[in-house]
Amino acid sequence: QAIDLYKSARSSGYLFRRISRGRYGQGLWILQAFYHMIGASSRSATAAALRSARISSGTARTARIRSSRPPLRQSAAALHTLRTLPSAQPAASRRQPTPARPSPSPFPGDGGARRMSSLAEPTLFPAVSSSDDEALLRSDVRTMGALLGDAISQHHGPEVFEKIEALRSMAKASRLAEADAGGSRLGPMVDFVSGLSEPELVVISRAFAHFLGIANAAEAHQRCRRLAEDSRREGAEGHLGALHETKRDSTAGVLAGFLDGGDGDGSVGRDDLYESLCTQCVEIVLTAHPTQVNRRTLLEKHGRVQTVLTEADRIRQSGTPYERKELDDALRREIASIWQTDEVSRVKPSPQSEAEKGTLVLETVLWEDLPKFLRKLDATMRDKMGEEYGLPLKASPFKFASWMGGDRDGNPNVVADVTREVTLTNRLKAAELFEKDVRELMSLISGNPPRGMNDTCQTESEAMDKVRARAGVESRAPFRSYLNPVATKLGKTADWARQELSKLQGEATPANTILPEDVYLSSDELMDELLTVHQSLVDTGNAVVANGRLVDVIRKVAAFGLTLVPLDIRQESDLHSEALDCITRYLGLGSYLQWDEGARVSWIDQQLQSRRPLLRAGVWNEPGSEEFFTPTAIETLETFQMISEQYEGSLGAYVISQCTSASDIMAVLLLQRDAGVERPLRVVPLFETLDDLNGAPATMEQLFSIPSYIGSLERMKQEIMIGYSDSAKDAGRLAASWAQYETQVKLSEVAKKFNVDQVYFHGKGGTVGRGGNPNTFDAIVSHAPGTVNGQFRVTEQGEMINQNFGYSDRAQRTLDIYTAAVLAEQHTHRPLPSKEFK
Repeated sequence: QAIDLYKSARSSGYLFRRISRGRYGQGLWILQAFYHMIGASSRSATAAALRSARISSGTARTARIRSSRPPLRQSAAALHTLRTLPSAQPAASRRQPTPARPSPSPFPGDGGARRMSSLAEPTLFPAVSSSDDEALLRSDVRTMGALLGDAISQHHGPEVFEKIEALRSMAKASRLAEADAGGSRLGPMVDFVSGLSEPELVVISRAFAHFLGIANAAEAHQRCRRLAEDSRREGAEGHLGALHETKRDSTAGVLAGFLDGGDGDGSVGRDDLYESLCTQCVEIVLTAHPTQVNRRTLLEKHGRVQTVLTEADRIRQSGTPYERKELDDALRREIASIWQTDEVSRVKPSPQSEAEKGTLVLETVLWEDLPKFLRKLDATMRDKMGEEYGLPLKASPFKFASWMGGDRDGNPNVVADVTREVTLTNRLKAAELFEKDVRELMSLISGNPPRGMNDTCQTESEAMDKVRARAGVESRAPFRSYLNPVATKLGKTADWARQELSKLQGEATPANTILPEDVYLSSDELMDELLTVHQSLVDTGNAVVANGRLVDVIRKVAAFGLTLVPLDIRQESDLHSEALDCITRYLGLGSYLQWDEGARVSWIDQQLQSRRPLLRAGVWNEPGSEEFFTPTAIETLETFQMISEQYEGSLGAYVISQCTSASDIMAVLLLQRDAGVERPLRVVPLFETLDDLNGAPATMEQLFSIPSYIGSLERMKQEIMIGYSDSAKDAGRLAASWAQYETQVKLSEVAKKFNVDQVYFHGKGGTVGRGGNPNTFDAIVSHAPGTVNGQFRVTEQGEMINQNFGYSDRAQRTLDIYTAAVLAEQHTHRPLPSKEFK
């Protein structure tokens, strides 16, 4: 309940919905949320000032002691900085509280209104030491709180501030007061809030919610500020400073530990470490979750606030007064815009809009920051292991995938056409981003390889010959000429995706139809084009140019492909059984649902070996078929038909939720084969409950014993998803954690018995209760031995996506932690628990 309160207080939309629906009668609930969040954040208000708050039942008259005002203004979380917060005259109120005594303006002669000059307080450039990062954090929060008050003061009347101030003072005084047996210390606040009108509740709650939002943005920036300071300090101490060598959860720190006799006692050779870094892969799967209520618009605004704070740090010592004024004004504009922005989407989000919001971090952050991190990783590898140990161009330590638009478990709005639309939209975005990058390369690589006195290239190069064959032997800018058709084809790929989206949405087909063979559908084709340019530059003495921006684009192709993020399909096992039941009844074979497990497995095995289609495509939509095919079964079959139409890279895995038996897994393979899927998606059973986890080893052993299934595994690789949230709810966190550990150990033993390369997909939520762990490094290293093996697939849900990847420095730090953890796990000896321990 405490966690729910905390999340509710952070979630402006949740509070706002509660209030706007009139659910404000339980004033204690709202007050507790405000009380805990504000109380936990305030650090510098003096006890004497707090004790000066005099509280009477139903109202609060806060003693305005001028001598105590400066300390109060230093509180990092209090909304007292909203000195002149006004409110509109409320509409009909349920009960009018006794008005609080107005506070004189702290600025003489300004008529009670806060001065608006951006060169006076509030400012991002206070007279505090820039080395005191806590003081800077408090100043940032105080400044933004003041600006929020200024923004509100332009839209509301003069009394709301006094009510917010009274509520804040009561909460702070109550927090420090000794609790009594009856808990009556919250009584005055309950009485006070119960006397507020509905409009006042809305304005006050929005003020608290927005303040908490911008305070979170300031604290997020504080993490970035400390990371930058750590890098500067390491550089001054003689370290490379690309990654954090003094941190044990950084790749640089892990390499130093293994190579320099640290945690690894120098027992791991550089060749082994290099092989691990070149082959390991972390795949981040983005999933939607109701804990993320912030609109994309607000996420973007908070991101711009952090950008302003970053720029302020940059010019703090050397900036001009004009530059500082510009940043103060920029921050004021953002805060004013935030206040006027609706916190809640007024329409129910569609799967398409969820997918669009989910991929925001890929387009705006990771598209540039992933190659930046890989460049730092490459520099760190060369620095610690030798110049010849650089990261290969096509190495892909990170991949990304998504469930948004593909997860149909419990969501009837995700249908076949929705998935088609999202995959096309992802291709459109990727093509646009790559076209922009390639045109940038055309301007950067505009030269001509050095020629000798006879006007011929001095270096023989097969790659250069390929470039000149397209560009023409007389071209004075052969690389630009070679890349121009690449950029044009990428533009045409984007146009093709728009065309297909228009068809899907029932719009008229354009006259000049673009055919699939005229566009990029495979990332291998684009990769070959870029590698040709890179090799030709290296061969002709231009390695310094080749290893610039071109390398970043090549690594983007390796990580994102031409689909930006492939979609996983997820569906409940019962719906596959229902579809097969409709098929068997249509074929006159009886009811699949009434067969026992042995009969189901035997029948599916026979069908997989025969390779003969069970149904003609679309037969379920023909007249008379409604006798056999239910609406849910038809949608399931349409989904598999959609899968068969997708181009390479559009889709990733097919995840089966509530998987309990071998037939649940074989059913998906059969339905894919019957739909004509040329390269079936890898079938991933999801074991969620405690019983499912305990039964998983037996299920997989039975499955691996079936030749038709084991023969279907591509490169003998099997992926298994472990559900953390449902198992924790089912058995409790401790019992679930132990079951997850033991299950993975036993599953690995089964896979080893059948020579299967097993990969685990960890379905973790953001909170601890849903399997999340704020200490990512130790969480990964603590997995059972032999279960990670350099391959780690994990979900990132809801608000955790923005928290971990929403801003440049944090995103790179998150990538570093994942890389370090997977590397350390491979080379850290950890014994299995003894029988005595078990």
